Amino acid sequence: MIRFHKEGYTIISIAFILALIGIFTAEKYINFFWLLKTVQVIILILLGLILQFFRNPERKTLVNNQQIIAPVDGKVVVVEEVDELEYFKDKRLQISIFMSPLNVHVTRYAASGTISFSKYHPGKYLVAWHPKASTENERTTVVINNNTFGEILYRQIAGAVARRIVNYAEKGNEVIQGTDAGFIKFGSRVDIFLPLGTEINVKIGDTVKGGVQVIAQK
Repeated sequence: MIRFHKEGYTIISIAFILALIGIFTAEKYINFFWLLKTVQVIILILLGLILQFFRNPERKTLVNNQQIIAPVDGKVVVVEEVDELEYFKDKRLQISIFMSPLNVHVTRYAASGTISFSKYHPGKYLVAWHPKASTENERTTVVINNNTFGEILYRQIAGAVARRIVNYAEKGNEVIQGTDAGFIKFGSRVDIFLPLGTEINVKIGDTVKGGVQVIAQK
């Protein structure tokens, strides 16, 4: 059975209503059979795209404090040592995962622990793979204090199409690896910052699966 994320319930309901209106309106006013069927197929395709975007497949996470799991589905576009200037203000290992419109867009906690920082930043809507997207786009920054790794930071980043980031992390919350941390509607990228010396299990170009795939470990 296909599961959908709660953040999509309203949009899905509206899409169904509009699709039905569109199909029956086309049936009433379009007399050319091939044109009628073309319009109706396009409407169904658009509805299907919305449904697949908000799908929320069940993922069975093997909770392990020695491992960091992928917070989202997508393609690894950055693996490098960087200066993290918002919170740590020192060097960290950054892994960035880009989500295409066809990926599952649920954000999951990459590790268990206590939320020590959670902040929303309004911003631009540069394409998600732009080098400045991490610091200039609309985004949320969340820090989890984990017993093994210490503090790790992840950042949800909106892209050129995304216009709303949903973040469930609140300071002081105890969170469990693999559980629902939020959603990025119609976009786009998540960065995660780990302590230097962490063993990285992925490379640029790898496709990862959120909630189950190990991307780093002690």
